Amino acid sequence: MKPNAIAKTGGGTDSDPPTSAYAISEAAELTGLTPDTLRYYEKIGLVVPPARDANGQRLYSEADIGKIRFLTLLKRTGMPLRNIRDYVGHYERQDEDGCYALLDEHRKAIEEQLAELTETYRVIQYKLAHFQEIKDGK
Repeated sequence: MKPNAIAKTGGGTDSDPPTSAYAISEAAELTGLTPDTLRYYEKIGLVVPPARDANGQRLYSEADIGKIRFLTLLKRTGMPLRNIRDYVGHYERQDEDGCYALLDEHRKAIEEQLAELTETYRVIQYKLAHFQEIKDGK
């Protein structure tokens, strides 16, 4: 079990292994988000509300953390929040075709970004080489 993780039992039988549950501050640390962002994502439907303990505190599972990390990757690569929300809806409904379509569309957008970045990188490399020549007196 990870440090600071709260041990909770599985489905109630002796054969179910314990699972880890994380408080919102721990989930924030593990995902690179703030607790406020996690609450906001829950509010707007990007994150399915996690389980709660007897005191009403959110308990994020390993699966929750993995899903949040994936959604964070989508956001970091430019997927709009509305598309991420659509993806979450398709995923929760086990609509593989919907998930595939959204991810494939996003893959194409990333490929376009990569092509643009690669071209920009080449121009910068050319400019750097040119300025290095000037600096070296050539």
